[in-house]
Amino acid sequence: MRGRLGTAAGAVVVMLVLGVWPPEVLQRGRGDGTAQHALLTLLVQPTEPYVLIPLVAVMVAVSALHRDRAAVLLCLAGPTVPLALNTWLLKPLFGHHIDGYLAYPSGHTVGLVSVLAVLVLLARPGTARATTALVAAAVTTAAGFGLVGFGYHYPVDVVGGTCFAVAAVLTLSLATHPARAPSAGSPRAGTSSGSPPAASPR
Repeated sequence: MRGRLGTAAGAVVVMLVLGVWPPEVLQRGRGDGTAQHALLTLLVQPTEPYVLIPLVAVMVAVSALHRDRAAVLLCLAGPTVPLALNTWLLKPLFGHHIDGYLAYPSGHTVGLVSVLAVLVLLARPGTARATTALVAAAVTTAAGFGLVGFGYHYPVDVVGGTCFAVAAVLTLSLATHPARAPSAGSPRAGTSSGSPPAASPR
């Protein structure tokens, strides 16, 4: 629990700092979509609603089949809550405009990373989770290049969106998947919760 909370708090701090004092190096390199247009189109596909909505639906269905209500709740709230907060609170709060629209934090990035973060949290701990996290990082990086290359965002918008999405999903996971307190000890064999076994009828 402390690890998730600490990571979420750190991500929020980074997002706030970038929103208030964006470094010059992260406000460069915005393209116009003319170079490598086909490649850029491919890179941004994972950020589109017609990709993310079916993916979330599959995640919900799998969680429901496993009768994991907490996972179903995280799959639904994980993407929707960050997107709503980003659209209605953060973007107007920071007021960073590109060509007349609010750009910070990147909404496409928030949508993508929030879904990927849920996938990482629901993956089995160990190799599966590590592999999922690596794939998620690669997809996010590629999508970020696409968004910047098309001129939709500056790099700072993508980084800020990533930080906010991670922080939001980790915070939501604390409510849906709270850490369990360690057991004081395992019950003895043949007992339930440490109580003595009932006498067998003779």
